[in-house]
Amino acid sequence: MRELIEDLDTLFAQFAPEIGGDSKRSMFRIYRDIRFSKDKSPYKTHAACWFHHLNAARTVGAEADAGSAGYYFHLEPGGKSMIGAGIWMPPRPQLKRLRDAIAKDPKGFDRMARLIPRRFGGLDDEGALKRMPRGYAEDHPAAKWLRFQSFTSGRTLTDAQVTNPSLAASLAREYEALLPLVQWLNGALGFKPASRR
Repeated sequence: MRELIEDLDTLFAQFAPEIGGDSKRSMFRIYRDIRFSKDKSPYKTHAACWFHHLNAARTVGAEADAGSAGYYFHLEPGGKSMIGAGIWMPPRPQLKRLRDAIAKDPKGFDRMARLIPRRFGGLDDEGALKRMPRGYAEDHPAAKWLRFQSFTSGRTLTDAQVTNPSLAASLAREYEALLPLVQWLNGALGFKPASRR
């Protein structure tokens, strides 16, 4: 996994120099949080890593108050491996900034969302609100997107794909296809694209 992270970091420098990873910090820990779980198995059955904007904190999810949109890779046997891009469950201040940016330019966001290749299935609406968030009109042109709490897209990978010797190059091609999503989200959060590293 550390070698893959280093290979991908080199490839990101070619098409998204503002995104990067570190072999020591990009990989998620292998220990499970067993405090409230009936299953006391100490280790995860998968490995995962995260690539983020180099000017942002590397954290993900609710604790990522200074985090960015980025790329995720999940390695697990049995056809459960996957790739993803975007920002998952950002904290309220970041979510508000993203929603305000979408509300300000609904056509631009919609155009970007339509650029996501079909193989990824568009933006994942898991966890979307049933009602409009407070402060936005029910009939807002971006009502569909304003209900989202995460802005991610991705797809599963087969065991054959993740054991292929050209995995890093294959992942880089997939990530490049999702670059408009990541750059739009990062732009809304104040993280600029870079021309070189």
